[in-house]
Amino acid sequence: MDYDAQLDSALDRLHQEGRYRTFIDIARDKGHFPHAVWHRPDGREQPITVWCGNDYLGMGQHPVVISAMHEALDAVGAGSGGTRNISGTTVYHKRLEAELADLHGKESALLFTSAYIANDATLSTLKVLFPGLIIYSDALNHASMIEGIRRGGGLKRIFRHNDVAHLRELLEADDPAAPKLIAFESVYSMDGDFGPIKALVELAEEFGALTYLDEVHAVGMYGPRGGGVAEELGLMGRIDIINATLGKAVGVVGGYIAASAKMCDAIRSYAPGFIFTTSLPPVIAAGAAASVAHLKTDRALREKHQTQAKILKLRLKGLGLPIIDHGSHIVPLIVGDPVHTKMISDMLLSDFGIYVQPINFPTVPRGTERLRFTPSPVHGPKEMDALVRALDSLWSHCALNRAELAG
Repeated sequence: MDYDAQLDSALDRLHQEGRYRTFIDIARDKGHFPHAVWHRPDGREQPITVWCGNDYLGMGQHPVVISAMHEALDAVGAGSGGTRNISGTTVYHKRLEAELADLHGKESALLFTSAYIANDATLSTLKVLFPGLIIYSDALNHASMIEGIRRGGGLKRIFRHNDVAHLRELLEADDPAAPKLIAFESVYSMDGDFGPIKALVELAEEFGALTYLDEVHAVGMYGPRGGGVAEELGLMGRIDIINATLGKAVGVVGGYIAASAKMCDAIRSYAPGFIFTTSLPPVIAAGAAASVAHLKTDRALREKHQTQAKILKLRLKGLGLPIIDHGSHIVPLIVGDPVHTKMISDMLLSDFGIYVQPINFPTVPRGTERLRFTPSPVHGPKEMDALVRALDSLWSHCALNRAELAG
């Protein structure tokens, strides 16, 4: 086999479909985010404003977080030195897990190197802990949840997105005595819609199923203390396992689950993705713990975040742009074509200094390609005005080009 030719063919298909992904080399400006510097391919540097980041609250530059990380770095150095079982558990890891358990009102929490690994490792291990487990998964769950369910083997059922009636049909069709788990999200990141958490919890209780809630796009941003949508709805105590991330609103990196002490102990003891992975550096754990502790009390930051999202949606609607608005902080603008999505993204970056990454298939279905904006408390009126003016200009340009191509 000509391996290079096969690789060329695979990459060419992405280019032809307009789905080839380009990494944008940027340097964030501490203290001035969302402003950053783009290191262009031609070697020049260009100031830009980041509009697609997941540091939703700007905590990646917050003085409380930076200070805690400096202190930990000076005290213990860079890496953890091993897995959690072999020298990689420190006072910083234990402090962070205690903060997270408290945030979600659970007995315990368990740290992973990312929320992807937390989902993958936990969901695949649950099949080992509960032989014959049937997992019912929302059709639009994260890729990490899908992968964990697949790797675990055994029985799975996919219910239509947010369709509680369909889920009931699936539950009713299975053996009442079989162990069951319902896996779903609180905020679905591509459309920004909410999961029907209360209805799903009630259904789980009716059928004796465990519940697994992914809060990665909600933790820190919803609820009185930032515990997520489940906290906002008063449902955390009725959820068995909560998964979330430290890489979005918390502002650093990593993931975790929060659950009963017995559940976390079992996952800790059986999940290869936890057992055989070097633990998070103490400096990361220290920064995350400081961020979580701060967010528990900073309701004003959450309120400002929601206000900025509402303002952006209102202004884009005023231009007649096809945004999706389910009431969350995520603002998807549907373009519907991969080539034009990349065209607008490229022109926003090069001509206006605005960075928003195109979202194409397979992340979203074909024909729903989009730009996904994530306004934050640090996106002020100046940044908002610049974005709205740029989109107003480029949307008309894109429409004209599309008409020319169609003709």
